[in-house]
Amino acid sequence: MRRGLKQTIVAAFLVLIALPLAANLAGVDGADPAAENRELAAFPRLTLSPTMLTAFGNGFAAWFEDHFGFRARLVRWHGELRLFGLGVSPSTAVLRGSDGWFFYADDEGVEDFTNAHLLTADEITTWRQQIVIARNWCRGHRLAYVFTIAPDKHVLYPEKMPHEVRQLQGTTRADQVLNAVSDTGVAVDLRPVLFDAKRRERIYQRTDTHWNERGAYAAYEQILQAVRAQQPRVPPAWPRAEFAATARDVHGMDLAGMIGLTRVLREEDLRLQPLRRRQAVVVEPPGETADAEVGRLVTEIPGSNLPRAVIFRDSFMSAVAPFLSEHFSRAVYLWRNDFDPASIEAEHPDVVIQEIVGRHLYDYVPTPQLIPVN
Repeated sequence: MRRGLKQTIVAAFLVLIALPLAANLAGVDGADPAAENRELAAFPRLTLSPTMLTAFGNGFAAWFEDHFGFRARLVRWHGELRLFGLGVSPSTAVLRGSDGWFFYADDEGVEDFTNAHLLTADEITTWRQQIVIARNWCRGHRLAYVFTIAPDKHVLYPEKMPHEVRQLQGTTRADQVLNAVSDTGVAVDLRPVLFDAKRRERIYQRTDTHWNERGAYAAYEQILQAVRAQQPRVPPAWPRAEFAATARDVHGMDLAGMIGLTRVLREEDLRLQPLRRRQAVVVEPPGETADAEVGRLVTEIPGSNLPRAVIFRDSFMSAVAPFLSEHFSRAVYLWRNDFDPASIEAEHPDVVIQEIVGRHLYDYVPTPQLIPVN
């Protein structure tokens, strides 16, 4: 009887571990690309080369890990067990805050919140040199130049962060950089207007790294004001009264995807619907929307003679782009932290905007020497 029980347990175990492969052989793909915030591995191609078998084997292993039968369901169960059963985040890349808030922990996000390591004096000097040299280069080419730092969510909502994660000091790297260039006439500190907007409404997503459209609008207004101080031909920001405040219930966003719970967590997406038709259209890549997160995005207003712009950006500018594009006959958004004169010269803009998210001050060091002296 005992032997029979052991055999039954072994047989059940073998069946369980064989089920994912059996599902794949039956044509069932266990992946759910919409539930994870990353690109899943594609099935490898067998190409003729001395290492073709090794390459195919590695590629197949990566594909199987992402597509084995019932994978999405198992990932969801694992996430639900840890989040709702144990009360902890299913991933080290995501912090579980209070009241349904989640925060990005990778990419130096925690270090940026705790202010564990500030910039050295030399690093502050390098940042100042880069911004001053970029400003002077733009002035030499008769271009407006604006530099800004997009605050991470933990900057605006520190009260929602996990209580065990504490700030070690009050000064931040963003403070250091913005204080060092406060006299340049080109640096924009978005934090005051965002804190003011926060008093009226929620301006960042709960299950996403970024600000929502309400926060993006506040940032857009401030950036555009700085642009117009140097280039008055740029029209003023659309008044907030020309947008209808709407909300929609959607699946969890990028942080929910990182913990495999996109289809479990919900988000109230607070939006701003324009009451007049937007004129800017995306011309590159064709078919994309103005908030697309692609390496190069170009918008144009047909028949417009407004100024042109080049914007160096990261993901925080995606929600700003639909607002900002209405003010330029052509706007080129380039996904990069550094100031690139060659890209500017290729576009012949009137305005250059450089935006970087605060946590990137930890892993990006500018190189002022790459900007030619006028």
